[in-house]
Amino acid sequence: MADDAERAELRRRVYGTGDLAALPVFAGGFINFGYWRDVDLTGGLTVDQRVATQEALYDVVLDALPARAGDRVLEVGSGHGLGALRVVRREPALVRGVDVVPEQVARAAEAVDDPRVAFVRGAAHDLPFPDSSFDAVLSVEAAQHFEDVAGFARESARVLVPGGRFALTTFLARDADAGPRLAALLRTFATGLDLAHPVDAVLDHLRAAGFAGVTARAIGEHVWRGLDRWLELGPEPDRWDRNFLRAADQGLLDYYLVTARKPAGSVA
Repeated sequence: MADDAERAELRRRVYGTGDLAALPVFAGGFINFGYWRDVDLTGGLTVDQRVATQEALYDVVLDALPARAGDRVLEVGSGHGLGALRVVRREPALVRGVDVVPEQVARAAEAVDDPRVAFVRGAAHDLPFPDSSFDAVLSVEAAQHFEDVAGFARESARVLVPGGRFALTTFLARDADAGPRLAALLRTFATGLDLAHPVDAVLDHLRAAGFAGVTARAIGEHVWRGLDRWLELGPEPDRWDRNFLRAADQGLLDYYLVTARKPAGSVA
């Protein structure tokens, strides 16, 4: 298994110099597996449908927060910044995106032209913002890369105001023993690009950071089969590992929507 420095270099190659979002499998510039609930999977699939599934995944998270007009919103793992544009549709006061890969920050800043939105470089476990800066924190398909999930939970609580809301979505291991089997099935786990964080551990970290109302809902039924169908039909030569569906079917991982709130009476 790669160490932290090796994983950081791998992320830089995949998301920075390599620009994963440019691959057709992630059509439209988003980098997520998509939420396919409203897509007919029995026929062909279009690029427009693929993009819509990625937008829909953001909307699932924004509805769960919920994102409200006038909110100050932080996205952790902001990528190309297209998620910030989904947030803007909710009429926030401001949106900030933080990403550890400098090339991603530069791309997002170039792509998004809205005075309410800005992007900075920073790590999930060391957010470059003052205490109580935001009303809502979200993260979409990024936490599987975080080495320090406990630190991410603490920092999210710190930058939220009392009563602030938190939501993330990503794929997580269903139990603590899944890591070796996931590494045997999926190259991203074998290389250390993705980490097999158990869902129960993520929830425990959020509670330890002071969050209340911590919940996790499996939404993989609307992710895995749609993703696999896209990978089956998607554009050549861009083939992605189809073992994610196999891993889900074997009970090794699932796709989760995790929500929490900072108690109204708490302090940073």
